Amino acid sequence: MADTQAALAAGGGAPEQAGTGAAEQQGTGGKKGKYRRPKPWDHDGIDHWKQDPWTEDDSKRGSSFLEESSFATLFPKYREKYLKEYWPHVVRILKDHGIDCTLDLIEGSMTVRTTRKTRDPFIILKSRDLVKLLARSVPFEHATKVLQDDVAADIIKIGGLVRNKERLVKRRQRLLGPNGSTLKAIELLTQCYVMVQGNTVSAVGPHAGLKQVRNIVTDCMNNVHPIYNIKTLMIKRELAKDPALAGESWDRFLPKFKKKNVNVKQKKS
Repeated sequence: MADTQAALAAGGGAPEQAGTGAAEQQGTGGKKGKYRRPKPWDHDGIDHWKQDPWTEDDSKRGSSFLEESSFATLFPKYREKYLKEYWPHVVRILKDHGIDCTLDLIEGSMTVRTTRKTRDPFIILKSRDLVKLLARSVPFEHATKVLQDDVAADIIKIGGLVRNKERLVKRRQRLLGPNGSTLKAIELLTQCYVMVQGNTVSAVGPHAGLKQVRNIVTDCMNNVHPIYNIKTLMIKRELAKDPALAGESWDRFLPKFKKKNVNVKQKKS
């Protein structure tokens, strides 16, 4: 014990340990970064949101699934005629992806399931979205786009967002606008196909556009007119063209809307 204290007092061990610890903290970022290693594949030019398409080489590497996965959805009576007409095309498209589909007119349901030829593990979820969109009156041409890798679908339920049915009908009409002009503007700005049908709003498009559509629909049901969100999206679209504003906050450019409660006096009868 005395020898150890004498060695420390002489300066033999303490400076060396302190120097090693400082170098270790500078090199690896302290104890938390002790096991961190540089990642050569992660650089500034990489796109983390890029989705690589499923190719034939990926199919050759994979094997058939151990169990069968299936999804079923019901459709209303008025869609029966349309689905009977386009069902052969649905079967042909899904067969190319190794998916089996069944149309049951007695129960009013559509079923998709995997087969031994299925290789893409995510295509069954894409097929589920396809039959859901067909049941919600989305045309066949737009519904089949959901099978693409960079396209997704979102079905927004608006029936439970507004209690009063008359108020729901009025706010749903705001999404359409006069002669469908508001809905067309939403589609152009979000790059999504939007279908307003009954108590749901169906959208097909890229993930970023689907998020914008959901925000617009939710705000509209909460008594915020879609024109405010449309104006904000138009301003963001123009700001995105300026590379100098890429790293700055856009809050000073965006409009700020204040909600005003207007008291309407009732006429005395």
